[in-house]
Amino acid sequence: MSGPAWSDDARFALYYAPSCESAWWQAGSTWLGRDARSGERCAQPQPPGLTRPLAALTDSPRRYGWHGTLVAPFRLGAGVTQHDVLAAARAWALAQQPFALPVEAATLGDFVALRPADADGETRICELASNALESLDGLRARPSAADLERRLAAPLSERQRALLLQWGYPYVFEEFRFHMTLSSSLADADERATLLAWWRERTPALGPLAVDQAALFVEPAPGEPFVLWQPLPFSDGAQHGDRSDEQQDEVSSQ
Repeated sequence: MSGPAWSDDARFALYYAPSCESAWWQAGSTWLGRDARSGERCAQPQPPGLTRPLAALTDSPRRYGWHGTLVAPFRLGAGVTQHDVLAAARAWALAQQPFALPVEAATLGDFVALRPADADGETRICELASNALESLDGLRARPSAADLERRLAAPLSERQRALLLQWGYPYVFEEFRFHMTLSSSLADADERATLLAWWRERTPALGPLAVDQAALFVEPAPGEPFVLWQPLPFSDGAQHGDRSDEQQDEVSSQ
C-alpha cells in the first residue's frame, strides 16, 4: 500500500508531538477536538465556568494539531521531494537523545499554552529546535516576495527581521520559545484564567513530556488542517521500531 503523495502546494513542518499511544497525546488531542494522526474529531471537555463551548476557544490550534513547533511550516525547494524530507528528518531524529521535559500551563500574550517549567528544559528544547532548523534548512523553498512582505509588515525587531531573511522565520535560535498551544487568541482574561486553572490541575498527573520523538506534519493545501504524516523516533526509540519500518516501506513504495 502506498502512502500519500502530497501536492506542490503542501507545506511540511517538523514538530514535537507525543507518541500517539501516550496519555499526553490523548489529552492534547481531546482538548483541541481533533486527532491529527487519524483525522478524527474528538469530544472536547467543557471546563466549568466557561460561557462559550471550548470548541470556540480552540479553533486556531485545532487546525495545526497537538504539537510544539521545532521547524515552522515550509514548502519544498526546487528538486526536493517528500522522500528527501522524510529521509533527512529521520536521519536527524536518529541522531537525537531522548529527554524528559517538565511543562506548565502559562499565558503567552492572549494565548494559553504549555511551556517548559524550568530553565534546563527550556535550554534543551531550544537546542533541539536550533539543531533541527540547521539540519533541514536546505530542503525548504525560500519565502516568496509576497510572504516576505507580509512577514516584514509585522512588528519585528531588527534581529527578528534578519532571522526571517536568512531562515524564513523570525522566531528561531535565541528568539525561539517552545510552546504547545492550548487556545486561540483570547481577549477575555477570565476565559484565559479558566483554561489555565483546568490545565494546572491536570498537568501534574500527566507528568513531564517524553521528548523521545518528533514528527513530520503536513498541510496538504493552503488552509487545510495539518496532519501527522510520520512519527520520527529518537535514537533509543526501539518501541517505535516496527511502526517506523512499516512507514518506511510505505514511503519507499510511492
